[in-house]
Amino acid sequence: MDLAEDRIAEVHQLVQNVEPSSRQASALPGSEYHSLHAQAVAYPGQGADHNPHPSGYFQGNARHLVGPAVRRLLKEHQLDINLIEGSGRGGRVTRDDVLAFIAEGRAHQNDDLAAATVSVASTQTQAKVIEPGADMNTVASIGASRLVPHSTMRKAIAHHMVDSLLNISPHVTSVFEMDMTQVIKHRNQCKLGFMEAGIKLTFTAYFLIAAAKAITKVPQVNARFHDDALEIFEDINIGIGTALGDEGLVVPVIRQVQQKNLFQVASALQQQTDKARAGKLTPTDLKGGTFTISNHGVSGSLFATPIIINQPQVAILGIGKLEKRVVVEEIGGEDVIKVRPKCYVSLSIDHRALDAYQTNLFLSHFVEVIERWGSDNTFSNRQVDPSRL
Repeated sequence: MDLAEDRIAEVHQLVQNVEPSSRQASALPGSEYHSLHAQAVAYPGQGADHNPHPSGYFQGNARHLVGPAVRRLLKEHQLDINLIEGSGRGGRVTRDDVLAFIAEGRAHQNDDLAAATVSVASTQTQAKVIEPGADMNTVASIGASRLVPHSTMRKAIAHHMVDSLLNISPHVTSVFEMDMTQVIKHRNQCKLGFMEAGIKLTFTAYFLIAAAKAITKVPQVNARFHDDALEIFEDINIGIGTALGDEGLVVPVIRQVQQKNLFQVASALQQQTDKARAGKLTPTDLKGGTFTISNHGVSGSLFATPIIINQPQVAILGIGKLEKRVVVEEIGGEDVIKVRPKCYVSLSIDHRALDAYQTNLFLSHFVEVIERWGSDNTFSNRQVDPSRL
């Protein structure tokens, strides 16, 4: 005899005769048929309160005697039946109960998403309208802020930096260490004579001369990349990155450095940097550069990478902070500890135009010129006449 609907079966009690050969049974997939069988038979030897499935799909009461549609929904949405309020007889969870629970959950998710969106939107709005003394209860946790409009120069710098780094040149940087002992000695001997001539002798002037000498050894550094060729320039026109504080950065150009001596380079450098800081540079002063130097060490930076290439050039030289460092030198076959004035020097390159070989060769020549300053006739320490340097 079939068990009436909504009645609880005793252990081993016959619930209903189901013929596997019947059209109704054969129409059910195997998994659903066995699922029905499993739900209809209580577990032998166990009380009604026993729960063999900790997940909560089955309990020993009427609300957990669910049909295949309910079971499928619970599994599909990974739901715990214990969290769903049943509306059927005896608290049984029906298909409509599960669907209502799912719909309610999605509504909460949408509410949370909307709240988050409003929070973000209000934060963005607050960033624009917050004034001193505003009610901080309405301000997001990031606190008060103010908008500083970009200057024309800053917009141009931003566009150029992004374009150079992300759209044009694959940047690679190599770093060497450089001993400044000989340059410091030479500058100490010559700076008074330069001052009497109205010229300040800076380390940057030495870097310009050394860069020009290294370029004559590795001319590919002084070039422009084209899809079908590398255009190598005869003149060495070196731009000098000049900071203008919060206003931005400009790069005035010293032309034909390969033809100038130290005094001429120092004079041209002083003229251009003075014009830059006075805001008197002309467009001509900023054009025609074939190579650039960034002496970022003057602000305390040890080294920087990558220093973004000044397009359409293929390389930029960076000079780090000069500081005394402890080094080990071999003297007379013995290791001796010395204190030397040193700095890092880097070359960031456009890897389309240059490889590690040219990069390191350039840096080797550059460092050699600096470290051996005064060892040849051109830059002899005895030549203290500024006009001859």
